[in-house]
Amino acid sequence: MSSAHPSAPTTVTVRYFAGARAASGVDTETREAATLDALVAQLVDTHGERLERVLTACSFLVDGTSTRDRAAALSPGSVVDVLPPFAGG
Repeated sequence: MSSAHPSAPTTVTVRYFAGARAASGVDTETREAATLDALVAQLVDTHGERLERVLTACSFLVDGTSTRDRAAALSPGSVVDVLPPFAGG
């Protein structure tokens, strides 16, 4: 069996929705990150405190699957959707 080792950064597409789109100022962008946690750190570094506040309440879809494991490795070509909570009725 192979042992686990840190993943190398891979190219992913980030898509922002609703308040996350407003806070980031973009609809989509391409990033290089090994994990969701590393990706979130990059996004905060680039877009600042406003996006950081929004991200604390956001959920993330990686290739259409909801994930809470920010340490999970991202696959090449993954699409990460940033979804703030939605008000609804």
